[in-house]
Amino acid sequence: MGLLAQLFPQLGAQRAGISSLTFLKMDVSPRSAALASANLCLPGDLYSAYTNPATMPEVSGFGLAASNTFWVADINYAFLSATIPTGAGHFAASLSALGSGPMKVRTVFQPEGTGEYFYANYYTAGLTYSQQLTDQFSYGITAKYVHEQLAEFRANTAVFDLGFLYRTDVKELRFAVLVQSFGFNSVLHGELEQEDALLQKTPDLESYPAPTIFKLGISMVPYRNESGDQSLLAAVQLNHPNDNAENIRLALEYNYKSLLFLRAGYKINVKDQDYPTAGVGLRMRMGRHPLMFDYAFDPMRFLGVVHRVGLSFEVNSKER
Repeated sequence: MGLLAQLFPQLGAQRAGISSLTFLKMDVSPRSAALASANLCLPGDLYSAYTNPATMPEVSGFGLAASNTFWVADINYAFLSATIPTGAGHFAASLSALGSGPMKVRTVFQPEGTGEYFYANYYTAGLTYSQQLTDQFSYGITAKYVHEQLAEFRANTAVFDLGFLYRTDVKELRFAVLVQSFGFNSVLHGELEQEDALLQKTPDLESYPAPTIFKLGISMVPYRNESGDQSLLAAVQLNHPNDNAENIRLALEYNYKSLLFLRAGYKINVKDQDYPTAGVGLRMRMGRHPLMFDYAFDPMRFLGVVHRVGLSFEVNSKER
């Protein structure tokens, strides 16, 4: 089936539903989301701990990034990271939290609700290390602790991201590879209050793997004007998930004087996402420190539009 899914990508859809913790696939970077998540080869920024830790050595100063994803059905997904460059490499710490908001408890005899509510919450805490080995090659790894809470049930596991980046001098051509969210299976444990009001131990549920994705990406700058203050970045990325069909991401980012960034992307073979993504980035300054605002517009056919906003602040950054 794996070989057939590679030859005929639509067959990969038969793998849908075999993984847990699918929130790990949700993009936390507004810049990346505006580019249809074709993020592997993007120049490193303060979201690199998520997008591709191998690009983190391109961050020159200590920085903080925060974003929020306004998902459908009042679901919010918040992300926070801190990046610390050192002589021994770049380190980062990150936190994320996804909350469903209150949902009604319903039973056979009270299908409209019992008056009680339950929640679905997901949390991650990550540590990232990245190192540039040569002028052309760098790597990075992120380890994440993942906690899942679904009503009275809990699950804990660990996953890892491992990325590599190779740079060339030809039109700033870059190649990248990332294995995202590989690690241990997750299984829910807990107790459920039965309708006879007796608190009983519930049998363990089945164990499921994390949503691992193998990604290949390439990017280049096909246009840069003579003064160097305007450029166009193009990126292509292939994703091979363990729980769905293979898909391709295409992206363009226009850079005007490193102050204004216009972004657009398109996802090929991603169900319910037939429309282009778009977004904008504004680079400002607080003293001599850069402050970046990013926004992404991510429409879906049936569920509506997902909005993402983010702020990142880099301290003592060298001008690039």
